[in-house]
Amino acid sequence: MPAVGRIGPGTGKEYPGNLTPYVLVTCIVAAMGGLIFGYDIGISGGVTTMTPFLQKFFPSVWRKKEADKTKNQYCQYDSQTLTMFTSSLYLAALLASLVASTVTRNLGRKLSMLFGGLLFFAGALINGFAKAVWMLIVGRILLGFGVGFANQSVPLYLSEMAPYRYRGALNIGFQLSITVGILIANVLNYFFNKIEGGWGWRLSLGGAMVPALIITVGSLILPDTPNSMIERGQTEEAKAKLKRIRGVDDVDEEFRDLVAASDASKLVEHPWGNLLQRKYRPHLTMAILIPFFQQLTGINVIMFYAPVLFNTIGFKDDAALMSAVITGAVNVGATLVSIYGVDKWGRRFLFLEGGVQMLICQAVVAACIGARFGTNGDPGDLPKWYAVVVVLFICIYVAGFAWSWGPLGWLVPSEIFPLEIRSAAQSINVSVNMLFTFAVAQVFLTMLCHLKFGLFLFFAFFVLIMSIFVYFFLPETKGIPIEEMNRVWKTHWYWSRFVEDLDYPNGGMEMSKGGQGPKNV
Repeated sequence: MPAVGRIGPGTGKEYPGNLTPYVLVTCIVAAMGGLIFGYDIGISGGVTTMTPFLQKFFPSVWRKKEADKTKNQYCQYDSQTLTMFTSSLYLAALLASLVASTVTRNLGRKLSMLFGGLLFFAGALINGFAKAVWMLIVGRILLGFGVGFANQSVPLYLSEMAPYRYRGALNIGFQLSITVGILIANVLNYFFNKIEGGWGWRLSLGGAMVPALIITVGSLILPDTPNSMIERGQTEEAKAKLKRIRGVDDVDEEFRDLVAASDASKLVEHPWGNLLQRKYRPHLTMAILIPFFQQLTGINVIMFYAPVLFNTIGFKDDAALMSAVITGAVNVGATLVSIYGVDKWGRRFLFLEGGVQMLICQAVVAACIGARFGTNGDPGDLPKWYAVVVVLFICIYVAGFAWSWGPLGWLVPSEIFPLEIRSAAQSINVSVNMLFTFAVAQVFLTMLCHLKFGLFLFFAFFVLIMSIFVYFFLPETKGIPIEEMNRVWKTHWYWSRFVEDLDYPNGGMEMSKGGQGPKNV
């Protein structure tokens, strides 16, 4: 029997609606857009440890790693060309997300997903047949364009399609797809690396065509969201679609609020400039700081370069790839925990618990690596128990991220923006995410070479800062209808000074202040 969702007492709004099989299947298909991002994160780190790949495209790195038998493990992969291969995608995704804002707003969320799938497919094709470094880079840039479009549109699509009571769990389907993509890529890397003849890397890179086809075909069969249809003037069709996805006929109140939000958004001629208005200060702050902090947890360092990192701390190539498979599996499992708990325990609880868990693990990993490698990067022979301890704490760290900053870094920004700035603000969110993903990916190997084990303490410092930020400045958004979300700012101890009642004539939802300020964790 479908579950019926209503907003809690005292909020003044009750939107009837069921978690129907139709909307569940729709959200699962849409969430598959995360596969392309996840597959790429997993595949690029693994490929860069494959000897045939390094010999063909990055011989200087291979000579440094193999021929020179360098003693300094921290610096064996330090190559700006190699990191440009990995990070060029994220610079392209940054640019694409800015264009995707206009496409998503004017042509709908579906078309943006379609563009993402097609561009990613083209990039995967070029990479699979690459003969020179420039082909790799061109392919990566096309992959980046695909990721930019998909990451801009999929979280918005999920937040608009889902009943508000289940919005958290359904939106985290996007992050689950990212983690599944990472895991699949790690498993494929492990087996493709064993192929005789040294061409397994082509299968790893070309295999990205499969998730690209999934999101491309999915975008063709998915319905558009009522919000998007109203935004483009398809009012009657939108009401019929809303009835179908909610599973009830009584959608008048929610529909009126969607239309009112759309009418307000049409008065905004320049959503980018509008973002700078005082009343949108909370939204702009979150659109910038949440993705900024998400990247400075250090997670992409672990996921991009897990095989490189494990190789650096003494694992052989096969063992390094298998360790990456293990962390990938932990990532998927912990994301399922988030899906279960996000609408029960709330966003703030998961953010804060995950932050404490990551902080402790980063300190332990830094101590372990520092104790064995010191500052010269020469560990000698590493005992098996040492490797097990390092992998264990990295896995606990990955789990902490995967049920907190991982999914919530995409969920919270996608659900807090009012319709009139939603596409533009989501583009800011994706752009900041990709900018710092690019920056961290580009400088990580150099930072590892110079900061050594202190790199983990560098990221631990930011985890502490971001946890303090969440504690004081992020309101709880659990169980709030997406078009009523602006009320959480009015009742927040700090952000209320930036918004006035007249800023939000539509809604009138009142909320208690409990859980909005620093007193409630």
